[in-house]
Amino acid sequence: MNNSQTKPVKKAIIAVAGFGTRFLPITKTIPKEMLPIGNKPIVQYIVEELAASGIEEIIFVTNWQKTSIEDHFDQSFELEHQLVSQGKTELVESVKDISRLAKFIYVRQIEGYGNALPLMTAKNLIGDEPFIYAFGDDLVKSSTPFAKQLIDSYNQTGLSVIGVQEVNQTEVSKYGIVKLVENSDLLETMVEKPAPEDAPSNLAVFGRYLFTPEVFNILDQVTEGKNGEYWIADAVELLAQQKLVSTKSVEGGKWLTTGDPANYLAAVLEYSADDPSLSKIINQ
Repeated sequence: MNNSQTKPVKKAIIAVAGFGTRFLPITKTIPKEMLPIGNKPIVQYIVEELAASGIEEIIFVTNWQKTSIEDHFDQSFELEHQLVSQGKTELVESVKDISRLAKFIYVRQIEGYGNALPLMTAKNLIGDEPFIYAFGDDLVKSSTPFAKQLIDSYNQTGLSVIGVQEVNQTEVSKYGIVKLVENSDLLETMVEKPAPEDAPSNLAVFGRYLFTPEVFNILDQVTEGKNGEYWIADAVELLAQQKLVSTKSVEGGKWLTTGDPANYLAAVLEYSADDPSLSKIINQ
């Protein structure tokens, strides 16, 4: 399928409705997606990746605790005025730039649990368009924004594309794990959090997907799965039974989860190594 036959990818959904229980007590008042890496919150890195990939409209699927995310991507006239009065023009522009990254829409997640619910919640806001789906605690540090890598793959094939990365065999029970069609990037099966001995591979799915709108018809067929949750893995498995689904490994970088304190610290160190003022401290 060539470029003239594919609709452009201009919308994205970011799932930020979780409670961040692994970070309690700090997440009692601060969303885990707002935890800092350097002087930016985790979720801003994701938004910047999407914006740099050509995404123009970002839908946050939130809960009642996440108003600070809305505030962060909104304009702050009082702060801007204060910075202007202090002559801090560079800071003024850095603050203004945040609200200019995209058009932002916020919607509260429907009742239930599971990483498929944000898609069900935002269905009517997407319509008949391809879109990016991102988890609010998954970062991809790469030379070319990973969302753009997904879009480039979609433009070549017209297929839904799922981000994947190899993990240690001991880690497979934490993630959705895929098996590929032999000698291809096409998905054969996907299993949510299998036991190591039952895993079809060590190729883990992480929080970057590009879906064609057919996924919404599939979601209507998804029922409660493991632990009474609605899993995106079940939707992808059904989708792959009806249509070809492609996968994409990160080129020129890697996926970094921030979903627990240890991995969050690892991501902080990874990004800090790129900042001369911080890397000096790390290397002392």
